[in-house]
Amino acid sequence: MFELAASNSIARLTILLVVFGVVVIAAFIGMSLVARRAAIRGELRELAGNRLLVAGGGETLRSSNDTAWSRLADAIERAGLNLADTKSDRLREKLVAAGFRSPSAPRLYTLVRLMLVFVLPLGYVLLAYSGEEPPSFLRVYMFGSLLALLGLYIPNLYVRARADRRREEIVNGFPDCLDLILVCVEAGLGIEAAMDRVGREMVHSHPLVAELLSVTTLQLRAGATREAAFRRLADTAGVDEIRSFTTLLIQSDKLGTSISATLRVYAGEMRERRRMRAEEKAHRLPVLISIPLVVCMLPTMIGVLMLPATIRVVREIIPLLSN
Repeated sequence: MFELAASNSIARLTILLVVFGVVVIAAFIGMSLVARRAAIRGELRELAGNRLLVAGGGETLRSSNDTAWSRLADAIERAGLNLADTKSDRLREKLVAAGFRSPSAPRLYTLVRLMLVFVLPLGYVLLAYSGEEPPSFLRVYMFGSLLALLGLYIPNLYVRARADRRREEIVNGFPDCLDLILVCVEAGLGIEAAMDRVGREMVHSHPLVAELLSVTTLQLRAGATREAAFRRLADTAGVDEIRSFTTLLIQSDKLGTSISATLRVYAGEMRERRRMRAEEKAHRLPVLISIPLVVCMLPTMIGVLMLPATIRVVREIIPLLSN
């Protein structure tokens, strides 16, 4: 058998695929058992806390999503593979920070990771053995394992990058939003009406901030308390500036102080922070410019300055030394 595998590339490919399949199936079985146990524990905690029961009917709230990816995830779970993550709460917070608020987002995230674990190594194996000279078994195994690890980490990197970009957009747009809310409050509007008005005005300029304000306004209209709505706004945004803003609003509402005065002071602080961030970026420019300056321009300048002297040495001094 070993002689056949050493002499025939098709046999080596078959053995490689069989070993890879056995390892992947064993890993999936272990992950499925762990995930199923974690899901049972989560259901028990939800039943014990009575968090997902409807007040009048006593039925569990279940959100449905009719997208093709959600239907695919449901079909895979019905087939026996549990896509629930062991750290579902932390994963959901990470996805919400990236802008994925769908209830099926954690399952789709796990599904994409599993698909990449299969697709990337198999694609490399097909490309490697489609050439005239097939690579060695060790090379295929090493590159396949590396691509499988990349398939696990690429979705995490994408979600993290999207969360950072979303957080940056919210931070850049929030000072303008705060100034408009201050103008509306000083004009006589309440905080709910001011947030609603600013949310409708900033749809095109800062859509993420407008979405956060509109969702908070709808929650207040639906009967949520100000404290609960503002805390949910801070948790959804995931930005320190908005978290401080909601804390100020909650404290002002509890203590009965003037909201306009609170907003005026905090708006001044936000403008000062934005100016300090701009100065920080401006001070970083010389350091960042020095890197391409040294790498690109310094060798050229040295070459231009040293080339005439080098030519003169080659033409005059070297012939004298040779004589």
